[in-house]
Amino acid sequence: MDIRALTPTYAVSPQIEPTDLPAIKAAGFTTVIDNRPDGEIPAHLHTPHMKAVAEALGLHFIANPVIGGALTMENVRLQSQVMADATGPVFAYCASGNRCSVVWALMNAGQRSTDDLIRTPAKYGYNLEPLRGQIEAVAAEAGAGKA
Repeated sequence: MDIRALTPTYAVSPQIEPTDLPAIKAAGFTTVIDNRPDGEIPAHLHTPHMKAVAEALGLHFIANPVIGGALTMENVRLQSQVMADATGPVFAYCASGNRCSVVWALMNAGQRSTDDLIRTPAKYGYNLEPLRGQIEAVAAEAGAGKA
């Protein structure tokens, strides 16, 4: 398991195993977000199993499957709501951590600079530069909603 903290309250990771969940809890995380659709992974990693193990440890578990290349604003809204409701740091995982980083960037568009939203995940090898226009469009829309 490779925990990659984008902020003090949000970290991403490549796919985890049920046996990783005790270490995630020990690291101080209170909420786990699964951004991986069950159709991509073996049965022992499917949402119901992971959720049961996480909840047995006292972790809050949310499934927010992000289909590669088909991220929706509903994915972004749900992830943002989970962050707002969390009682502590949030740990999100997918195949590589990239989708979790993209969701993070979009949910923070308009609150942080686009350069920061691209630079922070880049420290872990996630290239969000091709999404610059989308991040800026979401930021502009968020700004228009405040007016």
